[in-house]
Amino acid sequence: MTAPRNSSRRLRSLRYSSEKMEGTGSWDVLEWTKLDPASWSSSFSNLDCLLESERITFECCGVILINTGEAGTLLLTNFRILFLSEGTRDPLPLGTIPLVAIEKFNKMVLKAQSSKHHSTKNPPKRLLQVTGKDMRIIVYGFRPGTKQRRSLVDALLRCSNPERVWDLYAFTCGPSKFGNSNPKERLLNEYFRLLGKGSLRASMNMIKDGSFSVSNDFWRITDLNSNYNLCQTYPFALMVPKSISDEELTQASTFRAKGRLPVISWCHPGSGAVIARSSQPLVGLMMNMRSNFDEKLVASFCTQLSGHKEEPRKLYIADARPRKNALANGAMGGGSESSSNYLQSEIVFFGIDNIHAMRESFSRLRDYLDMHGTTSSDGTSSFLRHGGWTWGGGNLSSMSASVSLLGESGWLSHIQSILAGVAWIAARVAMESASVLVHCSDGWDRTTQLVSLACLLLDPYYRTFAGFQALIEKDWLAFGHPFSDRIGMPNVAGSGSFEFPIQSSSASSFPSSPVRQTSGSVTTQSPGSSHGLNNYAPIFLQWVDCVSQIMRMYPCAFEFSPTFLVDFTDSLLSCRFGNFLCNSEKERQECGILEASGCLWAYLTDLRSLGGTSHRHCNPLYDPSRYNGPLLPPAAALAPTLWPQFHLRWACPVEPDAAETEVQCRAMNVKHLEMKKGKEEAERKVDALSSTVESLSEELRKERNISRAAIESAKRAIKERGVISRAVQSLGCKVNFTKNGECTVEVEDGPQKCSHSIPQKQTDVSESISSASEDTVCEALLCPLRAREGTCRWPDAGCCAQNGSQFVGLKANFEAFEKLSIYDSYFTAE
Repeated sequence: MTAPRNSSRRLRSLRYSSEKMEGTGSWDVLEWTKLDPASWSSSFSNLDCLLESERITFECCGVILINTGEAGTLLLTNFRILFLSEGTRDPLPLGTIPLVAIEKFNKMVLKAQSSKHHSTKNPPKRLLQVTGKDMRIIVYGFRPGTKQRRSLVDALLRCSNPERVWDLYAFTCGPSKFGNSNPKERLLNEYFRLLGKGSLRASMNMIKDGSFSVSNDFWRITDLNSNYNLCQTYPFALMVPKSISDEELTQASTFRAKGRLPVISWCHPGSGAVIARSSQPLVGLMMNMRSNFDEKLVASFCTQLSGHKEEPRKLYIADARPRKNALANGAMGGGSESSSNYLQSEIVFFGIDNIHAMRESFSRLRDYLDMHGTTSSDGTSSFLRHGGWTWGGGNLSSMSASVSLLGESGWLSHIQSILAGVAWIAARVAMESASVLVHCSDGWDRTTQLVSLACLLLDPYYRTFAGFQALIEKDWLAFGHPFSDRIGMPNVAGSGSFEFPIQSSSASSFPSSPVRQTSGSVTTQSPGSSHGLNNYAPIFLQWVDCVSQIMRMYPCAFEFSPTFLVDFTDSLLSCRFGNFLCNSEKERQECGILEASGCLWAYLTDLRSLGGTSHRHCNPLYDPSRYNGPLLPPAAALAPTLWPQFHLRWACPVEPDAAETEVQCRAMNVKHLEMKKGKEEAERKVDALSSTVESLSEELRKERNISRAAIESAKRAIKERGVISRAVQSLGCKVNFTKNGECTVEVEDGPQKCSHSIPQKQTDVSESISSASEDTVCEALLCPLRAREGTCRWPDAGCCAQNGSQFVGLKANFEAFEKLSIYDSYFTAE
C-alpha cells in the first residue's frame, strides 16, 4: 500500500517571501530554490500529531496552500492528508482533511496570463483542488517541473481504494481504548424508558432468548424482526400497539415500501400520544389499493384520550414530500394515504424536497461561501472586500448580490421547511395530545429528520449527552438511515469493494475560484463513485444544522454546546470510528463492524472526562429546571441563519470566533462555579451557626422557664408562710423565721417550756416549740382583753379565771393541729 518515496524530491525546499499572496499574481513572489539536503528532516514518523496506528504513505515537500498562501509539507497517511507549516511542522487545520471526508478532487493547470505587449515564459502552475464534505474547498500548489502532483494523486487513489476492506483506518486502529458496547442493549433500554419500565436493564442473554417483549397498557416490544426477516432496514426490536398481533404486523408490512410498516418511535408518558414512522403506502397509480391490516395498525395509534370516555384521539398523517411528488410516486406503485380510509385522520404535506435537491443546494452553499470567504480557494479575497468592503459593510448592490446568491442556494429555505414541519408535529402532540404518523418515500431520510427533531423538541432527555446518543442510535442507526450511501462512506457490505472519490482534470487561465470554472475544464468521474450512483446527500448534516438552529433559539435548553456538534460531525465524516458505517443495523451486525472498530461515543465521553463540566462540549448556560418540558418555537422564530461554527469556520475563520466568546463564557462559568462552591460552603457554615444559635436559644428559654417557675414557687412559699403564721398565731403562738430557714414557735403555756419538732417539706430544719410562762397570761382565746402577744390587757379584772376551763380544750386542739401535714394544694394563690 505504501507508495515508493522519491527521495530526490524531498531535497527541494521552498523559500517563501514575507509578501502576502494576493490573487493570481501571488505565485511570482515565491522563489523555488534548491537547499542543502539536510534542511529537510529525513523522517516524519515521530510527529506528535499522528494518531494511533496512523502511518505516512507519501511525502511531498514545498507545497503551497493556495487558500492562505502558506508554504509547507504535504503528508499523506492511511487516514488523512496532513499539511505541515514550514519551519514549525505544526499541522494547519484548513489543509488537513481525512481521506473519507473528501468528496472529490480535481487536477487543474493554471496558465500564466500574458498581455499583448509582454510575453511570459513562466511555466503553468499545477494545482490540486480538494473538495470536502465539511464545507471547505482546498487548493494545493506544486512546484513547476516536478511530478509531485501526479504522485500524490496516485497515492490518493491507492489510499482511498485499499486492496482489502479491513485496510480502512477505522479497522487498522481497532477498538483500542474506545471499545464499543452493544447498541442493541442501548436500544432496548431506550424502549424500556419510553414504556415506563426504566428499572429494567437489557442484557445479551435477554436479547438471545427473546425475553425483552415488555409491554404497558397500550404498547409492547416485539421480536418479530429479530432475524430481520420482516424488514431488513428496521431494528431487531420494534415497539408496536399491544392490540396488534405479530401475524397482523406481517400482513401490514406488505403494504408499505421496503416493508417499513408503521411502528412507534416515541410515546408521551402522560397523554399516551405517539409519534410513529413508516414508508409510503403502496396505493398504486389510481390511489385505490387498500390494506385492512395496515388501516387497523394505523387506527390502533388512536387510543382513547385519558379522562375522556369513548373519545378517540386525533391522528395526523404527515407526508414529508410535496403533494405533487407523492402523486408522482403513484406511477411506481407508491403514493399517499386517503383520509377516508383511515378514521379520525388528517393528511398533511410538508413539501420538503428530495435528496437530489438537498445535494445541489449544499454544493451551491459551499461555492457561495468559497466565493465570498476570507480564504477563497483561488487565494484571493472576496469581491465584497475589494476597496475595504467587509461582510458588515459594503455598498448596497454588492451586499444585495451576496444575499441573493445565498438565497439562490436554497439551503436556508430547506432548513426552514424542516423546522416548520417539526414545530407543527411537536405542537400537535403537546397541545392536542394527538398521534402523528410520519413518512416520506422510503422512510429513512426526511422521515428520520422530522421524527428525531420532533422527539428532541418534546422530550428534554434527548437534549442531554446520553439522550442525544440514544436519539441518534434509535432513529438514525437502528431505523436504517443509509449512512454509507448518503455521506459517501466506503461501503463494507456486499462485495467489499470501496468507492472512489471523484478525480478530474482541467486546464484554464484560472481567472477566478477553481470551483467556479466552467470553460475549458474536463471532468471525469470514476465509475465506482457513490456520486455516480446518485445516492450522496447531506441529509444528516442538514439535520445537525437544524439542531444548531434550535439551540440558537433555546441556548439554555441543551446540555451540550455547538462545539460538541461540530466535533461530533467531524468525527462522523472522518470515518475514524465504525458506528456509522454501513446502511443498516443488519449490515453492521453481519460484518462485525462494532467489534472490530472504535466507538465514537466512547471517544467523545473520554474527551469530556478530561475537563468535566468546564469542557468545551458542555453548555455553560444549561438550565434543566427551566426547560424540563417540550419546546414549542413560535413561527416567527423559525427563520434560520448560517451556522457560524460549521459553515463559516473555513471560509471566514474570523466569523465563527464566537469560539473566543465561548471560551470567555466558559472561563466565567468556571469562576461562577468556584463562587458557587464558596457560597455553598458559606451557607453550610451559616446553617451550622444558625443551628448552634437555635440550640443556645432553646437552652436559654428552658432556663428562663425554670427561673420563672422558681420565682412562682418562692412567691407561693411566701404566701404559705404568711398563712401558716396567721394560723399559728391565731392559736396563741408566736412564729419566728430565720434566714437559714429555721422556724421557732413560742406558745404561752404557763411556767413550763416544751419543744416540738415540726417536719419541713424538702428540708431538715427542725422547729422548736417553747411554752413560756409570763406574769399574766390570758388563757382564753376568745377573751376580748387578749393582746396579740398573748398577755392580758386587764390582768386585775380576773376574767381569765372565769374562762380557765376553756384552756384544756384549746390545748387538745393544738395537739391535734400539731399532727396535721400541710401541703401546697391546701392554699391557693391570691
